[in-house]
Amino acid sequence: MLRPPPQLTVSEWAERHRMLGSRASAEPGPWRTSRTPYLKDVMDALSAVHPARRVVFMKGAQVGATESGNNWLGYIMHHVPAPALAVQPTVELAKRFSRQRIDPLLEETPALRERVAPARARDSGNTMLSKEFPGGILVLTGANSAVGLRSMTARFLFLDEVDAYPGDVAGVGDPIALAEARARTFGWRRKAFLVSTPTIAGRSRIEREYLASDQRRFFVPCTACGEIQWLRFERLIWEKGAPETARYHCSACDHPMQEHDKTAMLGDGEWRATAEGQDPRTIGFHISALYSPVGWLSWEQIARDWESAQGKPEDIKTFKNTVLGETWQEQGEAPDWERLVERREDFAMGVVPTGALVLTAGVDVQDDRLECDVWGWAEGFSSWLVDHVVIQGSPRDREPWDELAKLLARDWPRHGGGAMRIARLCVDTGGRDTAAVYGHLRRLRDPRIAPTKGIDGWNRAQPVQGPTPVDALVNGQKLRRGLKLWTVSVSTWKADLYRRLWLGRGDTEELPAGWVHLPRAIEVEWVKQLVAEQLRTTKDRRGFARQEWAKLRERNEALDCAVLARAALWLLGADRYGDRFWQQLRDQIADAPLRASEIPAAGNVADPSPPSQAAPAQALDTQRLRGWLAPRSGWLR
Repeated sequence: MLRPPPQLTVSEWAERHRMLGSRASAEPGPWRTSRTPYLKDVMDALSAVHPARRVVFMKGAQVGATESGNNWLGYIMHHVPAPALAVQPTVELAKRFSRQRIDPLLEETPALRERVAPARARDSGNTMLSKEFPGGILVLTGANSAVGLRSMTARFLFLDEVDAYPGDVAGVGDPIALAEARARTFGWRRKAFLVSTPTIAGRSRIEREYLASDQRRFFVPCTACGEIQWLRFERLIWEKGAPETARYHCSACDHPMQEHDKTAMLGDGEWRATAEGQDPRTIGFHISALYSPVGWLSWEQIARDWESAQGKPEDIKTFKNTVLGETWQEQGEAPDWERLVERREDFAMGVVPTGALVLTAGVDVQDDRLECDVWGWAEGFSSWLVDHVVIQGSPRDREPWDELAKLLARDWPRHGGGAMRIARLCVDTGGRDTAAVYGHLRRLRDPRIAPTKGIDGWNRAQPVQGPTPVDALVNGQKLRRGLKLWTVSVSTWKADLYRRLWLGRGDTEELPAGWVHLPRAIEVEWVKQLVAEQLRTTKDRRGFARQEWAKLRERNEALDCAVLARAALWLLGADRYGDRFWQQLRDQIADAPLRASEIPAAGNVADPSPPSQAAPAQALDTQRLRGWLAPRSGWLR
C-alpha cells in the first residue's frame, strides 16, 4: 500500500536529518533544536503546513538565524521539492554563501547528498549559483542583480540580511518587491523568509516588516519567582569595569540570574505576540544576543563590548544593531548655529593648521558660481575648515573651471613650515548643467578630481560607489569616452557630520576625536548653511516610517561641500586603511622639508606595503613619498 510521506515540520526535519560539519559550524554533529529552543517556532512557521506566508526575523548576532534558514532550504530540497530563490545582498556574497553554507549543507547531510549530484559530475545541475534536485531547483543571487531577481518564478524565498540590500536595483525597483513578485503565481502556497540584523531607524527594512507583523518576542521565566519576561539590556547589570560580574536581574523580583541559568530559561521559554499584525499571514520574531546559548556570546562579553564602545558612537551603533538587534536612531537634529559660531577658533583661514595631515575639498556647482570648501583632516576624522572659496561665473563657461584648476595647483602654507595641496576634490555634477560640467572636467584631466552624483541612501558599508563610466553630450556631439562618475550616499555623510558637530568638550581640555574646527574669520551665513538641514521622520505611501533630510533654510552649500570633502577623504582610503593611512601621512609630513623637486608631479601608485626600514632623508625614495594613498599629482610641498 502506497502512503504519502509524513508531513514533517522544519524543526522535525532538522532533528531527523540535519548534520553539522566543522566547515560551517563550531559544534559539529547532529542538529539539536534544544540548543537554541527559540528557533523552533521560527522554523516551524516556515513549514509547508503552517498558514503563515511571510515570516520576518529581526535579530542580533550569534543566535543561529542563518542556520534556521539553511534548515528550511534543506527541508525544501528533501521534503517539499519546489523552485526556491535565496537572495544575499550582492552576487559576490551569494557565491560566498554557496561555498560556505550551501555546499557544506549538501555534503554533510546524507538525505541531501543523495538528491543533489556532486558539482564535479557532468551535467549535474549543481553550479555555484544553481542547485537542481528532483522536483525543484535552488537559485542563489544577489539583491544587486535585477536579472537574477527576475530570472525565475519561485515558490519559496529566503531573503537574507535584507537591510544590506540596495534601495533600488538597476532602476527597476525595490529588490524585496522584485523577489516577492516571483512567487505570486504560487498563490497561497508561497512562503517568504525575511531575515536581518537591523540598521538605521526609519530606513531599516527588517524593522519596517517587523512592525507590520504581530511582533513576537521570546518570553522566559525567572529562575527564582517564575515571572515570564522578555530580556532587556537595561536589566543586565554589572559593576563598572568588571564585566565578569554581569547578571540578568528579574524585572519582578530583581533576582540576579547567572550565565548558566540561561539553559533552563531558554528551555522553558515561549514566543508571545505583542501587537496585532496588519496582515494575518505575516508573523514577526525579534530576538537579541542576550538569548545566545551558553558557550556562544556570553553576558560577560556583551557587558565588555558595551564598555569598550563608550565614547565611540559608531561602536555603540554596531552594538545596538548586532548585539541587541535594534535599530540605531541617527542624531539628525541640526546643531544650533549660534553654538557653532561661539566656538569658532583663532586660526587663520588659508593656512593649514599643525594637526591637519591631508587636504580634501568639495565643490558645489550653482547656476552662477562654484562654491568650494577646503578641509584639513587628522586621525579620528578631526577636521579644520582651511579655506572657503567662491568662484564666480556660469558652470557652462570655461573661466570658472580654469580658476578651479588654479585652485588645485595652489599651495596652502602649513603652520610650522612647508606647504600642502589638495589631495582629492569631489565635484557635484547633479545640477541642471550636468553635460557642461562633464565637458569641463574632462578638459581639466586632473586625476585628483572625482565627479560625483548624490543619492539618497544610508549605505554605510559603501557610502561612495563607483566609478561608473558616463557619456555626455557637448555641443550636440556624443563623446566616445565619458567621465567616470562616483555616487555618494549623502545621508550617511550628513549624519556623520552632525554627529561630529554635536561632540562635547567633556571634562578635559583635550578635544574629542572627530572635532570640527571652524576659524574665527568664517562668516555667520556659512555656519548657518553648514546646519541647514534636519533629519525628519515621515510616512511613505504604505504608512511605514521613513527618514529624509529636509531643508531648514534655503541655502545649504556649506553642508553639501562638507559632505563632498568627506567623501573625497573616503576615496583616498582613510576609512579603508585606518591607522596605516594616518601613519604614512605623518611620515610624509616628517619628510616634507625635502626639496620640492623631489616630490613627483605624476606617476603610478606605489605598493601598499610600507618599507621595512625608513630611508635616510637625503636619499628618500620618491616612490615611497608618493605612497599607496596619495593621488598621482603631488599634494605635499
